[in-house]
Amino acid sequence: MNLKKPKFWDYKKPNIYAYCLLPIAYLLQILNFIKFKTNIKTKSFKIKTICIGNIYIGGTGKTSLSIRINAINQAEDEKFDVAILDDGLQDQTLTCNINFVCFNNINWKGNGFTIPAGPLRENIKKLKKYDHVFLNGNNDNLSHIKKEILIINPNINIHIGLYEPTNINKFDKNNQYLVFSGIGNHQTFVSMIKENGLNISKDIEFPDHYKYTNNDINQILNQANTLNSKIITTEKDYLRLENNKTEKIDYIKSTLKIVDENKLINTILDKYEAN
Repeated sequence: MNLKKPKFWDYKKPNIYAYCLLPIAYLLQILNFIKFKTNIKTKSFKIKTICIGNIYIGGTGKTSLSIRINAINQAEDEKFDVAILDDGLQDQTLTCNINFVCFNNINWKGNGFTIPAGPLRENIKKLKKYDHVFLNGNNDNLSHIKKEILIINPNINIHIGLYEPTNINKFDKNNQYLVFSGIGNHQTFVSMIKENGLNISKDIEFPDHYKYTNNDINQILNQANTLNSKIITTEKDYLRLENNKTEKIDYIKSTLKIVDENKLINTILDKYEAN
């Protein structure tokens, strides 16, 4: 799905558009609540399950319930010890041993409203029911976000993930760069580049999972030429270009470093042994 969020979703305070859509957001929350209460049939598994999902709508599409359960059943049949679910946090039919709620530090909760008035899949106060939250980004707004999370749930475990480029040394800091991407956290990608000393002349954000056309690439090349800039994108976006004039486009590889990795591992092992 190509998703480009409305800009007002990420305003620090809701604007008139958000308030106009708020009744629809409330209605959707009520309908979801009724649906889960009337039709819910929870399923637990012999295998240990870890769900890594989000409340803020982001760069991952949901896998259908049937495919998700079949995959876990297959993991059980093949005697795996642990199954990790990518997304599925709001799927009330699944009971997981550990749930991790992921946020991006720059976006955080946006304007704080649920879809379509804002970017949240469920009310931020639902953090009360979770034990772990991940803040991923570039050390932005951490103290403020931590404080707000702990007000909602004083007992939650907060983990920090930092994006680090692994091939930044190949880029000349004396050059100017046009940056583009079609990912759920474009501004975090831009922030990472700036923090590592590269000069950005312009950045262009496409919808998440965007499929680039020849016209898109030609426009990017023309703008870079006008700005006398080199072109950088993400590794994911580069692979989606399908060799379309990629000789003039380079990409940055990055990895997510878990700051409290040992604490995280011990937390998972303790939970695993307790169950």
